Amino acid sequence: MSTVVTSMFTWPLGEDVALLPQTVAISDAYHELLAANHERIARWDPYATEPPTREGTRSFLEARGQGWLAGTELPVVIAVPADGGWQLAGFAGLRISQLSGTADAGYWIDSSFEGRGLVTRAVTALLDQAFGSLDLARVTVHTLVDNERSRAVATRLGFTEEGIHRQAVPFRDGRADEVIYGLLADEWKAARTGSA
Repeated sequence: MSTVVTSMFTWPLGEDVALLPQTVAISDAYHELLAANHERIARWDPYATEPPTREGTRSFLEARGQGWLAGTELPVVIAVPADGGWQLAGFAGLRISQLSGTADAGYWIDSSFEGRGLVTRAVTALLDQAFGSLDLARVTVHTLVDNERSRAVATRLGFTEEGIHRQAVPFRDGRADEVIYGLLADEWKAARTGSA
C-alpha cells in the first residue's frame, strides 16, 4: 500500500476525495505514486522517459510549490482517505498564463482509482477556481489523439475539440499527434448555472 500522508491544507470534494497541495511535504508518497505509474505516464508524456528518482521528485515538487506562490500554477494531488490520513491517487493542475488570462489543464490517475470520477471532480474544482477567483478567460487541455480516457474527461467537462496538431509531441520512437480542447469562461459559467 502507498504511504499515507497528512496535510495542513485539504480541499474536500466530498467524504471520499480531497485535493492536497503538490508540495515537498508529500515527497515520499508522491514519489511512490510516480514510480508505480511511471510506465503509464510515460506512454502519454514524452518528458517521463526515465523512472523518477527521490531527489528528482523533490525538486519537481519544489518547483510546483514555487509556481503556486508565483501564481503560474495551481498544482494539486488527488487523495482518498486512508488510515487517518490520505492516500495519493493522482494529479490535477493548471499552468497559468497571467498575461493572456489562460491556463492549460493536466491530470492523471493511478489505475486502481480509474472509473470513480475522481479526475472529473478534481478538474471541476480547478475550473471553478480558474473561471471564478482567478478570472481566467480560457482553459485548454492538450492530450494525445489516442488517449481516449483523457479525451473523455475533457468532453465530459464541456470542452470543445478545437483541432489536431499533427506530429506535435516528440517521443523516443517517433512523434505523436496531439488534440487540443478549449473551454471558455462563459461556457463554464453557463453550464454551472444550468443556462447552457
